[in-house]
Amino acid sequence: MDFQNRAGGKTGGGGVASWSESNRDRRERLRQLALETIDLNKDPYFMKNHLGTYECKLCLTLHNNEGSYLAHTQGKKHQSNLARRAAKDAKDSPIQPALEKARVDIRKFVKIGRPGYRVTKQRDPISGHQSMLFQVDYPEIAEGVGPRHRFMSAYEQRVEPPDRRWQYLLFAAEPYETISFKIPSREVDKSEGKFWTHWNKDARQFFLQFSFKLEGRKPQALQSASGIIASVFKFQHERL
Repeated sequence: MDFQNRAGGKTGGGGVASWSESNRDRRERLRQLALETIDLNKDPYFMKNHLGTYECKLCLTLHNNEGSYLAHTQGKKHQSNLARRAAKDAKDSPIQPALEKARVDIRKFVKIGRPGYRVTKQRDPISGHQSMLFQVDYPEIAEGVGPRHRFMSAYEQRVEPPDRRWQYLLFAAEPYETISFKIPSREVDKSEGKFWTHWNKDARQFFLQFSFKLEGRKPQALQSASGIIASVFKFQHERL
């Protein structure tokens, strides 16, 4: 410390600083250090009140300026309160065990083409229900993989311009390409006995049969096979 300009001191000589002067100098050094290292905007306990002074919400103390508040944060009282608050928060909210993310291994297959299939149209002469039976052959289906299917509206697909008169029935099983059949957009009867699927593991054949619900009028005969199964489309596997 420079004592040459102290009252009663000689140039080049130094006297002993009083306790109050040393304490004031210490607070000033702490304030300068805190200004360089602490961002008050991120301090949850710093608050400026309506009088223009500053408050420490943790210790409930008032300060005339930011420097005074920063010097307070380096003091024993504030540090003790911080330690007590951290211990209380840790007690009130115990650490939860971290949940391990389930790892899902994505299996990749080399596509080997489209599977063979057969479509049969049926009509109950008594009730008039119209139904369709699909048989899809998967002789080289991957081990541990089962065939899947879903109905897709015309507005979900991107192969043809959407037409509300039609919907699509998709079949997928690795490593075969996903195929889709174009069928009339009528409500499917999924009640017991009207909708069923079967996977024959020995013959590697997948069967699906469903009936269309009656629409309150005399049922018309199904269109020709070329009209209903207009074509078989190739879809990406993610669309299933």
